[in-house]
Amino acid sequence: MPAGQSTGRSSRSGPRARRRAQRRRRLRRTVLIGSAALVALSGTAYALLPEDGGDPRAGSRPAVRTEQQEEAQGADGAGKPAAQGGAKAPAPVKSSAAPGKPSPGSPAPTTGAPAAPARPGAFTASTAAGPAQGKGTALRWRIEVEEGSGVDPEAAARSVEAILGDPRGWTRDPAYGFQLVGAGQPVDFTVKIATPATTDRLCEVVTPELIGETNCRAGHTVVVNLKRWQEGSPQFSGSVEEYRALIVNHEVGHEIGREHETCPGPGQPAPAMMQQIKGLLGCKSNAWPYDESGTYLSGPRVP
Repeated sequence: MPAGQSTGRSSRSGPRARRRAQRRRRLRRTVLIGSAALVALSGTAYALLPEDGGDPRAGSRPAVRTEQQEEAQGADGAGKPAAQGGAKAPAPVKSSAAPGKPSPGSPAPTTGAPAAPARPGAFTASTAAGPAQGKGTALRWRIEVEEGSGVDPEAAARSVEAILGDPRGWTRDPAYGFQLVGAGQPVDFTVKIATPATTDRLCEVVTPELIGETNCRAGHTVVVNLKRWQEGSPQFSGSVEEYRALIVNHEVGHEIGREHETCPGPGQPAPAMMQQIKGLLGCKSNAWPYDESGTYLSGPRVP
């Protein structure tokens, strides 16, 4: 080999070659360390990101709710109030309907004939009681209202009591007297307010034009048709309250032994013992046995 020349191995293993190799190794270590740092930084940043774009300060939500969280929110997840600091319920939604009017979507109020009771023929007795009325021996009575009729038995009892004690009523005759007694007390007669179907059954109504329309006395029971109690009668020109007085005075009149009477003449008051629901025959509507002066408003007896 000529002097002054070296082989390839000798040149690669010389000082210059060794320095280059060292620089390459340092560069590789720098790259590896930087990559590792970048990966770690990226993982940290990813871990800090909230789910669903929420507030980073809130942290991530648990994947499964605990039983305590279920109880605090409510079993149906509706956010109902819970004891011991549970989640608050959402504010109630206020209806836009005016007071006293049905809200949108609610059933409209119904009108017309009385609704059938849930338990036909079942009655609730009033608990009200009162003093004896009139000068005669007091006949004890009580009111019973058919369940589901919508009539308050206590209010009805006071209404009938006022009718029987009115100075135009039967107590104007000193031979008669009445006393309202409470539930469970012995009575001489009972006043029942019943639906039309129950009234027909108790009164054994068979006349076609009277079915569902009339009242009666059956034994020692005065049966008041709910329809007549609520609506009055088309043949009666007075108020519903006045017609209620006619029902009570007419049927209690039968209880004390009075018979049917008819119109005494055109333009005169119809007797309380007249069947005014069948027509007035020229008489004027009247609910009371006596007038204000104490005169008995009589008519010819019906044979």
